[in-house]
Amino acid sequence: MRITEKMAQELVEVLEEIKEECFSEEKDKYPYTEWEQKRERVKQRLRDLPRYVDQAAEKIRFAKPKAGQRKKIDVRKRTMLFLFTRLMNKSNRDMEDLLVLFEPLFGVKVSYKSIERLYSDHEVTTVLHNLFILLLRDEGASGDFSGDGTGYSFSVTRHYRTDVSKKGRGYLYVFRVIDIDTGFYVAVGYSNFSEMEAFHKAMTMLVELGMPIESMALDKYYSSRTIIKLFGEETTLYLIPKKNIARVGLEWSRILRRAIEDPYLFLKGYFLRNLSESGFSADKRRFGGLVRQKREDRREMALFSIAFLHNIFTLRIRPG
Repeated sequence: MRITEKMAQELVEVLEEIKEECFSEEKDKYPYTEWEQKRERVKQRLRDLPRYVDQAAEKIRFAKPKAGQRKKIDVRKRTMLFLFTRLMNKSNRDMEDLLVLFEPLFGVKVSYKSIERLYSDHEVTTVLHNLFILLLRDEGASGDFSGDGTGYSFSVTRHYRTDVSKKGRGYLYVFRVIDIDTGFYVAVGYSNFSEMEAFHKAMTMLVELGMPIESMALDKYYSSRTIIKLFGEETTLYLIPKKNIARVGLEWSRILRRAIEDPYLFLKGYFLRNLSESGFSADKRRFGGLVRQKREDRREMALFSIAFLHNIFTLRIRPG
């Protein structure tokens, strides 16, 4: 059976009707008892964090710095200090005051300038990248992913969620690929210009990490043949075309046939992308939606650390 443009447009309308009837008011009771039991897993990750930092640092051979460039603090302590400051979500000056209490832990006095420099410390950046990979390796990934984009503001006067245009230099755009089974971020991308550029950077990272992509759920914003062609035939795409689709072609035909065979099951897969939105919401509640750093490399470091800390604290519990 050949799928025509008219059939595709009618199918989109049918999917919209099913969505309104079956998914818009669907609210599952959250299993708080199971959540409390699994919180111990988060505590264990936090206990294991120093060990992970040691492993991440051991895998790197840093060039010996020139005279006058030696760091006062070991890279392991600098990494732990950086993660601690990110976890507190305070300004650098507030952290300087707070760290007075923790001076015995880190063994040195730290100024607000030293804290800011951690965001562009190449050794800390490399260790954090290794930490991200080590945790993914130990926790595993299912290959069933969802992806979505969001933005972080540079100013307290602008809010990404309520800004209708969501454009301009006031935001850093972020795209994160999340594993459906674990709730872990498996790839991230950033851009000063658009969510689409951030998406392509995240997909590049996903490929470089060698992650098998069994399935991917994406928002309508990514409904284009260019995006579909990024994925092989072995990947099940949960993607809905726009209502004004003018040409189906081979790429859309494969996706729409699955939707025709079982519209409810297809939409169930498509709405797994809501996990991405839940992850963004949880991250911004914990770490804030504001990026205070001025330099681009430091901004990206701040947001990459959020992705790692998300993986430390996330618990994927499927409502029964």
